[in-house]
Amino acid sequence: MDSRLTELTVSDLVGRLATSDPAPGGGSASALAGAMGAALIHMVVELSAGRPAAAEHEDRLADFRLTAARLQAELLRLAEVDATAYASVVAARRMARDTNEEREVRGARVDEAVREATQAPLQVVLRSTEVLELAEALAPIGNRNAVSDVGVAGLLAAAALRGAAMNVEINIPSLPDGDPLRDEARRVLDEAVGGLDRRERELASAVGARIG
Repeated sequence: MDSRLTELTVSDLVGRLATSDPAPGGGSASALAGAMGAALIHMVVELSAGRPAAAEHEDRLADFRLTAARLQAELLRLAEVDATAYASVVAARRMARDTNEEREVRGARVDEAVREATQAPLQVVLRSTEVLELAEALAPIGNRNAVSDVGVAGLLAAAALRGAAMNVEINIPSLPDGDPLRDEARRVLDEAVGGLDRRERELASAVGARIG
C-alpha cells in the first residue's frame, strides 16, 4: 500500500475499501470498528470521571481509561497489520511456479503469509473482546447522559469480533496440515463467539435501563 490506513482521511479510507484491491478489506475494517468502540469507551470515561455520581468508581474509571487507550492503539495497529498480511498472501500466490524449485519457494511463502493473515484477525478477536468487556463494565456506572455511547461501543466491539472471526475462519483451511494455529484459532473463536448473542442482549438491556 502506498500510505498507512491510519494516515488517511475518513473519506479516503472508505474510498480505499471500495476499490478492487483486496487489501485493506474486512479484517482491517473489523479492527477499525473495534478501535472506534474503544475510543467511545474512552470518551464516556472522560465524561464520567470527576463527577459526583461517579465518585465511588474513580479507581475503576482510571483503569478503564488506560485500558481503552491501549486497545484503541492496538486495534489501529492491527488494521495496518491485517492489510499488510493479506497483501502478502496475494503476492505469494502470484509467485512463479513453473519449476519444482519455484513451487517449493512459493508454497513456503504462501504458508507463511496465510499464517500471518490468520494471526492478525485472531488478535483483533481478542482485543475486541476486551473492548466489549469494558462496555459491559462501564454501562452501569458511566455518565447516564452518555450511556448510549457505551451501547454503540459494545455494538462496534461485537461487530469487530464477529468480522475478525470470519476472517480467521476463512483462512484456517489454508493453514498447513498439522499447524497448531488451526486448533488455537478454533479454541479462541469458540470462547469469543460463544455466548456473544446473549452478551449483546444483556448489554442492550443494561443500556436501555439507564436510558429509560
